Amino acid sequence: MDDKPEKSPGDKPEDRRITDLGTLKAFGHPLRLKLYRSLYVRRRATASQLAEEVDGAVSLVSYHLRKLAEHGLIEEAPVGRDGDGRERWWQPAQQGLSLNRRDFEDAPEKLAAHTAVTRTIVDQRTDAYLRYLDEQPAWSPEWQSAVACSDYLLRLTAAELAELSGELRAVIKKYADSGDAAHEAGDAEGRENVALHLYSFPFRT
Repeated sequence: MDDKPEKSPGDKPEDRRITDLGTLKAFGHPLRLKLYRSLYVRRRATASQLAEEVDGAVSLVSYHLRKLAEHGLIEEAPVGRDGDGRERWWQPAQQGLSLNRRDFEDAPEKLAAHTAVTRTIVDQRTDAYLRYLDEQPAWSPEWQSAVACSDYLLRLTAAELAELSGELRAVIKKYADSGDAAHEAGDAEGRENVALHLYSFPFRT
């Protein structure tokens, strides 16, 4: 099963699949995962801005950003109207990243690293949802009623699960493209960042 931890819009290569252990470990550091997520939400940011979000020292954040850049996961961004050029700006180097267990099954160390990174990603996603629950009263009734938290039990074959996953990705892409187009057009009214976490996996009782 593919795990797609982040997706970022923009005029960049559409997707990158991490297949080597060095890049996996560089990406999988808990703080770097948070920094990458903040970057894809903001689309571009400085170390100072990101340090405020993760409550860390600017020097430490700068170090981890450079490590992500060394592996081609992020890159320097052009200074726009919101920057004066005195501080380096960063942006994701691609629209999306993906991990696939099959790429790391040839050695126990690689497989263990993939599992550890995937667990960290899931933990951070869970933390984000728990934070929303704590902050839920601050959101309008309209937004609260729009939120979904569901659990479905299906009886499927592997082929059917793959087909379902593909159809869901197509629906999500339609809304992602629509939101990106609105952003590029400067249409931000009524729009918020929305996290969509979807898990589908087999299990036995």
